[in-house]
Amino acid sequence: MSPRAGVAPAPPAFTVAEVLRVGLPDYAREHRLPPQQWRVLRAIMACRTPELGGHLYQCSRCGKQQFVPHSCRNRHCPTCQGANGYAWMQAQADSLLPIPYFHVVFTLPHVLNPLIRQNQAACYDLLFASASATLLEFGRHELQAQLGITMVLHTWSQNLGEHYHGHAIVTGGGLRDDGTWAGTPPHWLFPVLALSAMFRGKFRAGL
Repeated sequence: MSPRAGVAPAPPAFTVAEVLRVGLPDYAREHRLPPQQWRVLRAIMACRTPELGGHLYQCSRCGKQQFVPHSCRNRHCPTCQGANGYAWMQAQADSLLPIPYFHVVFTLPHVLNPLIRQNQAACYDLLFASASATLLEFGRHELQAQLGITMVLHTWSQNLGEHYHGHAIVTGGGLRDDGTWAGTPPHWLFPVLALSAMFRGKFRAGL
């Protein structure tokens, strides 16, 4: 159920920081994480705690004081970036075309996890390059048009296990060279098995 207009949603029962403070010590004993991920996790756990300090404000009329803790301002922190994330989504929604969009996921096999963990930048770049080239080639071959693509990297599964994959939002059609629009059916983009085969070939060649 969505919140009523003008009514703020109820605060969550638990914050991500609270969950991390409870569960991360046990998780860390069995899993190794890259330094940059540790920095993000530590920032989220320290957000709005005495560890980061804060500002004490006092009303000039009544003398009432209010302490406002400092936030971590990390871009991964849901407490800090919730409003920014909502504003970003609204901006993307304002740019949507009146066409169908498709959600396509490109997943890397778990056997590559150790290699990716040690070569993140190169492997992430290869994932994006292989996936986008695959979609663009299908657009040119099937539609003779230029697709629109937005891609986001995810490195974890819902249970916080390593799971490297990219989410692509793809326009249901594209622009031809003459400026006209080549559309797709509302429930069909490209054959999944053919997409998979081309993506796999491009990633393996790049690897």
